[in-house]
Amino acid sequence: MTDSGGFVKVPKDDEEERMHKAAEESQRKREEARKKREMEEAMKRAGEDSQQPWSIFSYITIRPMPQQKTSSLKTYFDEIEETNGDDECKVWLNRVFDLKAELATFVATHRAGGGSGQYVGFLKGSFNFSFRFSFNDGGPDAIIRFPKPGHTATAYRDEKVANEVQIMEYLRQHTTIPIPRVHSWGLIAESPQQLGPFIIMDYVEGVLLSTVLKQPDQEDVILNPDIDNNKLDKIYCQIAHYMLQLSQLTFPRIGAISKDGALGTWCVTGRPLTYNMNELATVAGYPHGQFPMAPFDRASDYLRSVANEHLTHLWSQRNLADDPEIAQKRFVARHRFVQLIPKYCVEDGGPFIPFCDDMRPSNMLVNPETLSITAVLDFEFTNAMPAEFTYDPPWWLLLSGPELWLERCSIDEFLALYEPRMTQFLRALEQVERELALESKQSSGPRLSTRMRDSWRTGRFWFDYAARKSFDVDIIYWAALHEGGAGVESLDDKARAEIESFTQTKMEQLKVYKEECTARFSSGK
Repeated sequence: MTDSGGFVKVPKDDEEERMHKAAEESQRKREEARKKREMEEAMKRAGEDSQQPWSIFSYITIRPMPQQKTSSLKTYFDEIEETNGDDECKVWLNRVFDLKAELATFVATHRAGGGSGQYVGFLKGSFNFSFRFSFNDGGPDAIIRFPKPGHTATAYRDEKVANEVQIMEYLRQHTTIPIPRVHSWGLIAESPQQLGPFIIMDYVEGVLLSTVLKQPDQEDVILNPDIDNNKLDKIYCQIAHYMLQLSQLTFPRIGAISKDGALGTWCVTGRPLTYNMNELATVAGYPHGQFPMAPFDRASDYLRSVANEHLTHLWSQRNLADDPEIAQKRFVARHRFVQLIPKYCVEDGGPFIPFCDDMRPSNMLVNPETLSITAVLDFEFTNAMPAEFTYDPPWWLLLSGPELWLERCSIDEFLALYEPRMTQFLRALEQVERELALESKQSSGPRLSTRMRDSWRTGRFWFDYAARKSFDVDIIYWAALHEGGAGVESLDDKARAEIESFTQTKMEQLKVYKEECTARFSSGK
C-alpha cells in the first residue's frame, strides 16, 4: 500500500456519487487482484507458468544464480481480513461525509485566524482520508486528516497519529525538508463525534512528484525511461539533500521519537510502529499481541524481532501457501533470514537514525514548472531505526519497488533499469556532499554515498529490504540472498524437524480458509 492520492474538488451535485466511488475503490481493486490470482493459478495448473534463470547484482558484474522457482512466491492478502477492513472503512466514510459541516467549523476554530470554513473537496490515500477547507478571512486553506479505520489498524490509530505529529515537529526543527505546518491535532477522544485521531495542517499546492516522473499510459507506476536526465538530476539533488540531513540525526535507541515536555529534549520513548506492522495487522490475520511493545537498544535485537514477525506471519496467515512446495520454500526463506542477521547487521550498538520507508516521490509534492519540491508528506511510520536502513540506496528509484519485477521473474530487467538510476542518484548525492563539505556541514566518517555503494556491493540492500517486507521476504530471499542448494540443509535441527508438521498445518489452514471464502463471498455477505 501507499498513501499517495489525488485531491478531488467535488461539486455539490456530484458529491454523493464521488463519495461512493471513493468508498468502493478498494473493493474494485480487490476484485481485480482476485481475478489476476485466479488467472495465475490457472496458468500454473496448465503448466504455463514460465521459469526464468535468476541472478543477483554484484557492483561490478551480474552473477548468474541457480534457477529458482519464484513466481509462485507472490504473497496475497487474506481476502477475509481485507474485506473486513474495507467494510469497516466504508461505514466510517459514510459517517465522515455526513459531518462535513461540523468539521468545517471544527477546523476553523483550531487554526490561527478567524472566519468560517468552506468545504472544498477531499483527498484519499491508502491509509488516510482528508477534507480540504477554505476560509473567508483570507488565510491559507487547511486540511483535516484522519487515519481510515480498517486500513490503518484500528487499535493503533492514536499511536500512529501521535508518532507522526512528533516526528513532523522534530524534522521541521532539525532539517530543511518542506513539511506542512501543523495547526492542531488530537486523539480519538478529542475528535468530533469521535471520528478518530486527526491532524489539521496547511494545504500545500503542488503535483505528486510520481505523476511528473512516471511513464505515461502505464498501469504500473514506473519511472519514465525517456525522462530528461537534467530534470531527474534536479529532483535527485533535492531528495539527496533531505536524506543526507536525516543521516546526520542520531538517537541511542530504536523506536518512536517524541519530545520530553519537562526537559524539552527529543528522545526515543515508544516502540517502533512500522508500515509492515500495519499491513500484518490489517490484511494477514496477524495476532496483535505478538508485536513488540518497547524500544530496542541494539540493531540485532530489533532485526531478530522483525525476523520473528516474519515467522509469526508464516504460521498465522492461512492462505500463504497454495501447495506444500511453496509452504516449504517460505519456511526455508524465513528461517534462513534469521541466520543472516549476524552477516548483515552493522553498527549494532547504534547510533540509530530517523528512517521513513515511505519517503518517496509518491508522497512528495512538486511545482511542475520549477521542479522544486513543495512538500514531503506522510511520516506516519517514521522511527529511529538501524543505521543500515539509511545507508542503503533508495529502493524507489524506479518509483515502484523491486518486488514488481521479482514477482514476474524479471530481476535482470530490474537490475538493468535500476543500476543506471542508482549511479545517477549517487552522483547527485556526492554533489550535495561536496557542497556541504565546503560549508563545513559534513559529518565525520564515511560519506553516505560510500555507505550506499557498500550496501549494494555486499547485498545488504536486499537483506534490509526483506527485513521491512513480510509479504515479500520469500521472493527477495530466493532471488537475491540464497546462495545455492535447496536451503533445507542450512537449517538447524529444530527447524528441519518442524518443516513437515508446518507444511501439513498450512495445507489444513488453506482448506478451511477456502471454505470460509466460498461461504463468505458466494453469499454476497
